[in-house]
Amino acid sequence: MDRTILRRMAAFLCLAALLAANGFACFAGDSFDLDRDNLPYTGDWDAYTYDEEYYGQLRGQGASINFYNWGEYISDGSDDLIDVISEFEDLTDIKVYYTNFATNEELYAKLKSGAASYDVIIPSDYMIARMIKEDMLLPLDYDNIPNAKYMNEGFMDPNYDPGSVYSLPYAWNTVAIIYNTSMVEEEPDSWGILWDETYAGQILMFNNSRDAFGVALKYLGYSLNTEDPDQLREAAELLKEQKPLVQAYVMDQMFDKMENNEAAIATYYAGDALLIDNDDIDIVIPKEGTNKFVDAICIPASAKNKLGAEMFINFLNEPVVNAQNIEYIGYGTANLAAYCLLDEELRDDPVLYPSQEILDNSEMFVNLSDEANLLLDQLWTEVKASNKNVMIWGILPCATIAAIVIGKTWYRRRTAKRHRYMMED
Repeated sequence: MDRTILRRMAAFLCLAALLAANGFACFAGDSFDLDRDNLPYTGDWDAYTYDEEYYGQLRGQGASINFYNWGEYISDGSDDLIDVISEFEDLTDIKVYYTNFATNEELYAKLKSGAASYDVIIPSDYMIARMIKEDMLLPLDYDNIPNAKYMNEGFMDPNYDPGSVYSLPYAWNTVAIIYNTSMVEEEPDSWGILWDETYAGQILMFNNSRDAFGVALKYLGYSLNTEDPDQLREAAELLKEQKPLVQAYVMDQMFDKMENNEAAIATYYAGDALLIDNDDIDIVIPKEGTNKFVDAICIPASAKNKLGAEMFINFLNEPVVNAQNIEYIGYGTANLAAYCLLDEELRDDPVLYPSQEILDNSEMFVNLSDEANLLLDQLWTEVKASNKNVMIWGILPCATIAAIVIGKTWYRRRTAKRHRYMMED
């Protein structure tokens, strides 16, 4: 048997033994059910130190890594929390070049085009499965990621990456309705509020196909992962009907708009509601169910510094680093030791760690077939190009424009008629 495979098997056996020894069964498969009364890691972490020998492997070599990540998705030193990138650079002498993407589809397109090379990326579950299928990722060498021992076993060996060969979980959460309590009269309980004409021009919708269709499919009572062409087309028609009510299709622009009371309702990732500086913001998980997701750290096949990338992945899973980073980004962590370091208020926050009832009524995205992905892309293009947008203008402006057009037509006809009479005279 290949030595690499043997090493990986040994690493997972050690991890399982560690978790068993601690008497900890935190997550069970995709249930994500958290046993908050049986935490394995306790004690004083104030004296925790980094492994200087490990992190010094590339010192003095002018090494660097390119890191491609979601916006607002790593602690930058604000709120008295760790500046993850600066701390890593000081510790390792590895320069980190950091850029952002807005959607999984944008990340995929950038990598697929070969327009840029990255060493570390953080895609979501279904996109990881797609990249594995298309040989776009490198296997992780767990010998270079010793902090994998802290991972929750319930997140290892996921459906999107059997054996956790290509990815290590970074954060997880659910999709929710984020709304302004001063602008929405009653607490919503359904995705249906996104089609309520009462809020025309005050609704923010996902600006990516998978999440947008996920919302529509759930509202219709279908699976997030349906490949039935009729169901996908029905969801597309529903999104077209919604378009006149939508103020904007957004991703990170949601933060400013909701913070400044520029919109009443948004669809987004639940934990992000905690980052919006507006006391009137609240969230709800609709009764029809929602998407639960995992974002995980991967190394693209085009990476130029795999060792540096694995050192960075390991650093992100230093318990003290992970705990502060997860507090900043506002999602749930898959790192057991880091979870134990969080304040009890954070550990018990239902936005970060939803109830089992909510999770049981949720689905994870899976990678769709090539045919379904192609149809989804085509339908999304149709939705965005749809001209069912009169309501975006508003009734009064449209009436004004119509009046001007009618007035000009009447004036031209009247002038022509007068001119005709003058010629006859």
